[in-house]
Amino acid sequence: MTKLCLTVTCPSRRGIVAAISTFLADHACNITDSAQFDDMETGNFFMRVSFRPEEGAELDALEKEFATIAEPFGMKYEFHDESRKMKVAIMVSRFGHCLNDLLYRVKIGALPVEIVAVISNHMDYQKVVVNADIPFHCIKVTKANKPEAEARIMEVVEEAGAELIVLARYMQILSDDMCQKMSGRIINIHHSFLPSFKGANPYKQAFERGVKLIGATSHYVTADLDEGPIIEQDIVRITHAQSASDYVSLGRDVECQVLARAIHAHAHRRAFLNGNKTVVFPASPGSYSSERMG
Repeated sequence: MTKLCLTVTCPSRRGIVAAISTFLADHACNITDSAQFDDMETGNFFMRVSFRPEEGAELDALEKEFATIAEPFGMKYEFHDESRKMKVAIMVSRFGHCLNDLLYRVKIGALPVEIVAVISNHMDYQKVVVNADIPFHCIKVTKANKPEAEARIMEVVEEAGAELIVLARYMQILSDDMCQKMSGRIINIHHSFLPSFKGANPYKQAFERGVKLIGATSHYVTADLDEGPIIEQDIVRITHAQSASDYVSLGRDVECQVLARAIHAHAHRRAFLNGNKTVVFPASPGSYSSERMG
């Protein structure tokens, strides 16, 4: 049986949940999971509802008819077929741990996405990507050709039908124009030493300072470098007995886990932009198809 979901964002007011549940009940839809959040500071309301249409209700028809419910509340809403995998383009440079992790998770069904393109400014991972039957695009980026290179990147994204761009340790800064055009549709990953340890060898710098926690942050990309709304974070503890190379290994592992969980939340429509923050609803039981993420 088809499983659909509805996501809603609107100003907070009384009667929103009742209106949505009544609409779904009137259209012979059975709610299987529901999450909501009323932000008292911003006055915004967020809701995600999973449901099954029991009498053949069509997604397009539901979306059209829901407009009469949405208008009085000023709702921004979308209906989605949960069986359809989100199309994703991955961008990578020379650190391949996140790319390889995502390729594996997609292969075993642990991430509900379809990787439709991998874009890199180097040739290092061409063979790995092609062997996975995924189109690989090497687009060199320099100061002189940056506008042309980004235009070509967007061509690849649009031609592949990608709904989300994942920066899997892509070591180029995106332009403000690209960030704005893809607002809420680019996810990045980086270590959580920022702003303490910038530049080359941050893990070595952390080792030399005796850092006891290594973390990673995944966020939506904005024009403010590494300061976009945070989707997911995690940490791993370090002891004095571990070496600089241990720092690197542990850091890469937590980066992989955090990025995968952020993509999982976005692909399941559980992450909502809320100004400079996000609202991320917990995964419902059974949403991890093959294994628990991380």
